[in-house]
Amino acid sequence: MATVVTQTAIPFLFMRGGTSRGPYMNRADLPADRDALSEVLISMVGSGHPLNIDGIGGGDAVTTKVAMLSPSNDEWADVDYLFAQVSVEDRLVDLKPTCGNILVGVGPAAIEMGLVSPAGETSEVRIRAVNTGARISAKVRTDGTSVIYDGDAAIDGVPGTAAPVELQFMDVVGGATGAMFPTGARTDVVDGIEVSCMDVAMPMVIARAEDFRLTGHETVSQLNENTDFFARMEAVRLKAGERMGMGDVSQSVTPKFGLLAPAARGGTAATRYFMPWKCHPSLAVTGSQCLSACLLCPGTVADGMIAEIPSSPARLLLEHPMGMLEVVMTYKHGEDFDVVSAGLVRTARKLAEGRVFVPASVWAGD
Repeated sequence: MATVVTQTAIPFLFMRGGTSRGPYMNRADLPADRDALSEVLISMVGSGHPLNIDGIGGGDAVTTKVAMLSPSNDEWADVDYLFAQVSVEDRLVDLKPTCGNILVGVGPAAIEMGLVSPAGETSEVRIRAVNTGARISAKVRTDGTSVIYDGDAAIDGVPGTAAPVELQFMDVVGGATGAMFPTGARTDVVDGIEVSCMDVAMPMVIARAEDFRLTGHETVSQLNENTDFFARMEAVRLKAGERMGMGDVSQSVTPKFGLLAPAARGGTAATRYFMPWKCHPSLAVTGSQCLSACLLCPGTVADGMIAEIPSSPARLLLEHPMGMLEVVMTYKHGEDFDVVSAGLVRTARKLAEGRVFVPASVWAGD
């Protein structure tokens, strides 16, 4: 009697990247067709249930992310990184944005998968973010044959310490919309709220917390429970998305929304980042770059929030709900403001590896 195969096994690494986690997979092990791919990712994560009880998601937007890696045909890059944001409950997959936290694990994962060979004590992995076209250099600690995960680097939002992963982001301007300021203005008024619509590493709508009658220092739970604020914010985000040329964004996680306020804990400024229907527990790596650009650029909603604009390269400490995130921005000053690159140090760790299963009725494999 022939064996009936009821599930399809797909190889994967399960990794924490920065303050997010999820499966890292070889693109060749997944359906080529984007619609079929979405169904596989929905099943794998368990989207459609608040706890993702029938999948490996964690019931939060920072734990329902997927990284897909492949050899790059780009002359500069070693690896192509395709990112998918899978919704917790709505059975949606968004392939428009990228994720900088999950990207932290791409260098180690590429070495683990054999896509890049380690070299010496530090191995550089050159990454092309497929979703946005950005180029990222990741320096990963290695021992010549494998990735080293132990180390003394700490990041707020993650317990303990680990080996640092040094990231340098390039070509981050206009990846989704084609321009740093896709509306053509550094400040717009949408539904009576002043906002800066920017596309630096991540398309964002950025506002001052005080304009929503907030301090900008509220906890994540306080913000998530503030339904009036979310209704107002979403109305602004939807209209701003149209002005940015992104069309109907009601079913898309982009543009993301961010709030800025004066610092209260010795940082450069206080930030709150929205994914967009919940407040991020800390801060997105991509969002940190866009918020930093907003703080540095004259004429935005953040104009005057920093007492003295630092010279390039500028070291910014962004306060977030779980601590601080440091961003080093290399930029051009003044009216011709432009972002050259952004540097961050984060950590990643391999949590598990093996095969994840989806019903054969969803995908029977190639």
